Amino acid sequence: MSVFGIGLSYGLATLFAMFAGMPIAFALGAVAVVFMAIYMPAASLDTVTQNVYEEMASITLLSIPLFILKGAAIGRSRAGQDLYSALHAWLHRVPGGLGVANVFACALFAAMAGSSPATCSAIGSAGIPEMRKRGYSGGFAAGIIAAGGTLGILLPPSITMILFAIAAEKSLGRLFLAGIGPGLLLVTLFGVYSVVRFRQEYARAKAVYEKEGTWSDILTKDDFTMAQRFSVLPRVIPFVLLLTGVMVALYGGLATPSETAGLGGILALVLIAIIYRVWSPADLAPIMKATLRESTMLMLIIGMSLLYSYVMSYLHISQSVAESIVAMHLPRWELLFAILLMVIVLGFFLPPVSIILMTAPIILPPLRAANFDIIWFGVVMTIVMEMGLIHPPVGLNIFVIRNVAPDIPLREVIWGTLPFVLLMMAAVLLLCFVPQISTGLPDLVMGPDLSR
Repeated sequence: MSVFGIGLSYGLATLFAMFAGMPIAFALGAVAVVFMAIYMPAASLDTVTQNVYEEMASITLLSIPLFILKGAAIGRSRAGQDLYSALHAWLHRVPGGLGVANVFACALFAAMAGSSPATCSAIGSAGIPEMRKRGYSGGFAAGIIAAGGTLGILLPPSITMILFAIAAEKSLGRLFLAGIGPGLLLVTLFGVYSVVRFRQEYARAKAVYEKEGTWSDILTKDDFTMAQRFSVLPRVIPFVLLLTGVMVALYGGLATPSETAGLGGILALVLIAIIYRVWSPADLAPIMKATLRESTMLMLIIGMSLLYSYVMSYLHISQSVAESIVAMHLPRWELLFAILLMVIVLGFFLPPVSIILMTAPIILPPLRAANFDIIWFGVVMTIVMEMGLIHPPVGLNIFVIRNVAPDIPLREVIWGTLPFVLLMMAAVLLLCFVPQISTGLPDLVMGPDLSR
């Protein structure tokens, strides 16, 4: 069979396995093993475990369970709710300050936890009821939290970016730095939209009250004394210092990513023990179980995805597809558009981890040939994959919000997230015209990337 036929059957077999309901890791592993048995030497089956082990034998991958531990420790304490309360106390005078506070809380929590679902759950469990109580519409409240949660895969430390750095063989520190500027851009866009949307809902509610006398809680104005503002800071500042310390250790050259992850995990456990008295075995058991469960699931997906990519490379599928794309001689921006469109379609069905590991061998060679900055592309691709977290049919963050706020209809949640999808598209366009938003900080801190 030709390489084209093998590649086509490989892709169709993968889709069949996934749509049959198999977990992603088992679907990828099963397809890879079947094609190894058919098209590769019989002895290759004896080396499946060895191949998976060798593909995963990366010291950078060691940081993933440690970052997950840090995220679980913070996510299963009251840190998220306290962070949200502190920001609300300080931003309540801003129009739509409650929504803006949730955006900033999501950004800070995402940077501390590195997980989108954890951010949605931790901030949403406190933020959504408060916004609903103050008259915010269900879709607006859900959209803010769902979109804010996506920042977990963009702002460092991001597990998604760790995997991209490994797949692209690029500096993890440089990639982390490259995500900060776009992350702040999205926070700004989300915050501005929250203010504009609040003004619209406020004006609508005020008009109804003046005409019909029907009161809406969105017309209520909160007020906090200076003493109340400062009283909420003691529980928040230590976690902000933890985030700052981890970033200084990583970018200051004081520790490797794995050492930084270990340091962050230990300090997070120490902080929740001191601040929230979470120190007994009964208190720590859920944190350790969540860390073990998520780490095992993620590492299994990574291992099977790497085996899947290995088989794809051995059978020359990825090389042939890459050569075919190059042979089309598409203008570089049309090439980028086609690749990002493919990522968007894959985001309908697959999580970011699988998209990166499955597509990297195919899309990176043509992008290099077109002289695209791979670090910059990694950030753009991450934002595009963020869209997949808040649009159906998969939309992981949408279903997290449904668990946090089951009283909000799914239709309202989806419509509430769509404006944020458009804002992400606008951010991607802006990055295409002004790539320095992403590349400027790593070039300033680490010097120009000579491997571009």
